[in-house]
Amino acid sequence: MATAAVNKVSKLQVKLQNQLRIPGATIKSTRFAHSVPNFGILFDIDGVIVRGRRVLPFAPDAFKRLIDPSTGKFRIPSVFLTNAGNSLRQEKADKLSDWLNVEVTEDQVVMAHSPLKMFTEFHSKHVLVTGQGPVEHIAKSLGFNNITTVDQLRHAFPNLDCVDHKRRRAAPCSFEKYYPRIEAVVFFGEPVRWETSLQLLVDVILSDGQPSRAPDHIKHPHLPLLACNMDLQWMAEAVMPRFGHGAFLLCLENLYKKITGRDMIYTALIGKPSEITYRHGEHVLQEQAKKLKIPPVKNIYCIGDNICTDIFGANLYNKYLQDRVRDSAQAAVQNNGHNPRSIDNLIGAVGELKGASNCYSVLVETGVFSKSSGSPVSLDHSPRDFLPVESSYQEPTFSTHNVLQAVNLIFEQENYH
Repeated sequence: MATAAVNKVSKLQVKLQNQLRIPGATIKSTRFAHSVPNFGILFDIDGVIVRGRRVLPFAPDAFKRLIDPSTGKFRIPSVFLTNAGNSLRQEKADKLSDWLNVEVTEDQVVMAHSPLKMFTEFHSKHVLVTGQGPVEHIAKSLGFNNITTVDQLRHAFPNLDCVDHKRRRAAPCSFEKYYPRIEAVVFFGEPVRWETSLQLLVDVILSDGQPSRAPDHIKHPHLPLLACNMDLQWMAEAVMPRFGHGAFLLCLENLYKKITGRDMIYTALIGKPSEITYRHGEHVLQEQAKKLKIPPVKNIYCIGDNICTDIFGANLYNKYLQDRVRDSAQAAVQNNGHNPRSIDNLIGAVGELKGASNCYSVLVETGVFSKSSGSPVSLDHSPRDFLPVESSYQEPTFSTHNVLQAVNLIFEQENYH
């Protein structure tokens, strides 16, 4: 249950203190106050800073604490890590600046799709992109250069979209058989017309990227699928959470399995809770530290409202950090310093900045999670590819009511003023 998860927080803090020997993990530190921070903060946006278009109370005050009053600039490395994927980073930075009355730059924003810049092997392939907003523009900004949207595919194959009779087009396209094969699918976020996207996506996957003809056999494994944003739900102005991109993917997965009897396979799942996204988030935090001319970030605090993504992901990345230290030590002895299991080597991010030792999850109660809802919390809502996992991964390191309390708690833990 959600309440049980939060009630276990104190036990987890004691466990972390014993394992990591961090004096400030459960009690106020007796060390002298630090004038130079060696920590950074990853902020979720929906349910932490805003609900829909409404700025949550205390959010502007929280960010005032992070600003140097003499310069008006951030004094703490701060990055906004969101699972949203329907806009460009600059657009999101402009909105945050307006909401919080502080200057937020594009370099401080990590969207669900941001790590796709590192997937260069797909940038020259013919990719089908799904979602809403300027998805073609977003794909180009990430490095993709041979792009087709679902609407463009629908116009090229007018007989495929049949659910809405008012949108059915009788005349087939004479060039269907010459249409270049789709080589991969990139999911940016939930589409507007689910029935159209579900039908065309199933057609593309079953036909191995050539929906102009029925396949002689269904190829498995199928063509590559790269999905961003796995949120089953997210929090807007409504009193209850709304369906997210994870809900759309769940529909697609089940349709594919019903038709083929096989599980759909993702080549990559990025966005929270993926460790790839948190690895990219750490890189951006370390860049912020360099710009501030302060030492590398050692402790990362992730503030979020969703146990299945924000908390789960931060806890997964904390485990990755602990394993990174251990595996690097082993690799130094066995492989001349090369660690083939690291995320950096797997996705070609060897040049990215690193240095963090710990990643702490901070749960706020202004979004998806609510003590009063009575709804159970289960990581079964997380994508199949991340299961099974330890139940402790749903337990936040810290829990506060809102983002201002979260920032105050972090300053206390770090003894920073």
